[in-house]
Amino acid sequence: MPSKPMPAAKRETLNVRIKPEDRNLIDRAAHLLGKSRTDFLLDAGRRAAEDTLLDRTLFKVSPKAYKDFIARLDASPAPNEKLRRTMTTKAPWE
Repeated sequence: MPSKPMPAAKRETLNVRIKPEDRNLIDRAAHLLGKSRTDFLLDAGRRAAEDTLLDRTLFKVSPKAYKDFIARLDASPAPNEKLRRTMTTKAPWE
């Protein structure tokens, strides 16, 4: 039995005023990624919105859990082979 195609999600219009040089910059970047201007702006705006919201996430924990968390952050790492190798390997830019 053939299934009915799902209707496209409703999209709303968002109007912005933009300087021509900014529009050209966005258009160049969108073209390089093979995206439309709209898709490029939506992706960039979505990422910025998610980052903003994630940066303001509040974790509520008990005083004991917080104390344990801080203790782990302040504790020196346990020696192990990978850490030893990392600390003795010359950086690629040196």
